[in-house]
Amino acid sequence: MPKKTTKYDKLLRLARKGPIRARDLEESGIPRVYLRRLSDRGLLLRSDRGIYRLADGDVTEHTALADVAVRAPQATICLISALEVHGFTTQIAHAVWIMIDRHARAPKISYPPIEVVRASGRARTHGVETRKIEGVTVRITTPAKTVADCFRYERHVGLDVALEALRDYFSMHRGGVERLVEAARADRVHTKMRPYMEALI
Repeated sequence: MPKKTTKYDKLLRLARKGPIRARDLEESGIPRVYLRRLSDRGLLLRSDRGIYRLADGDVTEHTALADVAVRAPQATICLISALEVHGFTTQIAHAVWIMIDRHARAPKISYPPIEVVRASGRARTHGVETRKIEGVTVRITTPAKTVADCFRYERHVGLDVALEALRDYFSMHRGGVERLVEAARADRVHTKMRPYMEALI
């Protein structure tokens, strides 16, 4: 006779797919009290209010991105956090950088720390792709849009970071000039970027 699947089993199976929210349990018919019980047993860790992950799960350099995407699914990973994913920088993000709509309310996330920039229109919607990171669908700016954003938000990241990102982009995407120009125009920084681009092409 097959062993009956318990609510503990269901919850652990969910947690193996990536971070889970307390409200995700309702769809699986699992009472929220099971989160506390498994946490008390040391099988789950609470990474933020309402967010849990396996205690013995692998923690990677992108774990924080998945945690933020669970809490703020409409936000887009950008700037230094996106540069790290694309392999464009030697910088280390000490917070997760996200872009939200100009009129949206900033998400309340105590951990990991976040940095928020705002945009609207094409500057927010152009050049966004989705990736699966630790089982979570994450919105992230494309390589070209990430570079353009560094120039748009230069006062946040610094010109040195923007120039490093541009050099890395050309070394890895020699045929991507057109995509970079499109992204720069969407961000309204093409005039600003053009001299630096022409110097590297």
